[in-house]
Amino acid sequence: MDRQYILHMFTPARQMSPFDVNMAVDAGYQVVVPYCEVAPEQIRGLTQDAIFSRGPKGVKATAIFIGGRDVLVAADMLDTARKAMVPPFEVSVMADPSGSYTTAAALVACVERELRRAHDTGVDGKRVVILGGTGTVGRIAGVLAAGLGARVALGHHRSGAKAEEAARETGARFDCALQGVDASTPQARRALLADADVVLATAAAGVQVVSTEERAAASRLLVAADVNAVPPEGIAGVGVMDDGKALPEGRAVGIGALAVGNVKYQVEHRLLAAMRNADKPLYLGFREAFAKAREVVAETAA
Repeated sequence: MDRQYILHMFTPARQMSPFDVNMAVDAGYQVVVPYCEVAPEQIRGLTQDAIFSRGPKGVKATAIFIGGRDVLVAADMLDTARKAMVPPFEVSVMADPSGSYTTAAALVACVERELRRAHDTGVDGKRVVILGGTGTVGRIAGVLAAGLGARVALGHHRSGAKAEEAARETGARFDCALQGVDASTPQARRALLADADVVLATAAAGVQVVSTEERAAASRLLVAADVNAVPPEGIAGVGVMDDGKALPEGRAVGIGALAVGNVKYQVEHRLLAAMRNADKPLYLGFREAFAKAREVVAETAA
């Protein structure tokens, strides 16, 4: 008898994201089971419950997905699940809290493509300013950009101290250098943008973090990318459908939320499908998501 494909979905939140449930079913999982309000200390026991009941062959038709809203907790849960495996009882595990790993991967991959396509350069050495940078997507986009050699600033719209705290704890967890900066006033944002080669808007939906005037004053800007699909746009002048469209002034090009979202969707779908089809267990975090996002944008650029 063929085994049904089971995806166990663990989240510390009160509910699993319907988006991720839909994605799991569309990726071919026949049984999708959410487990809500899961504490980090429960991951080991739940993982071992999932691996021992189906036998060494049955585990190939079993996988685990980790959600939630905290990128640091999700990374810890992924590590815990991996350490809980007892080969040959071992299953694939993917983490994507609030979609942040796949969204950040898509965002940075799209920026990397546009820097090359529009300006014949890369991320290395660039000043990347992330407004809304203390949230889930902003933190991981910062880690990925820093890993490519960028000088990354995470901006908070209310508190420089909160930005510094987020940069410190995220940098320590993922071994990279991040700067926390105050982005609470138009004057502060203008100063940040004056030094920016790339600006990323990763704030909450419907929040504009860069006005027309602030964007126009960013004379060094090469790429402006926005993940907000709810009006008003996060960066004034960057439409949701823009995919390398030139901005009205300067040399910068814009990347809108739907362009990023299309890559994010393909990345999440392919990673979920990869777990289902894998001969050997996979452990998928934001770095694996970024590698997949680079594959996707390379296909679209070809």
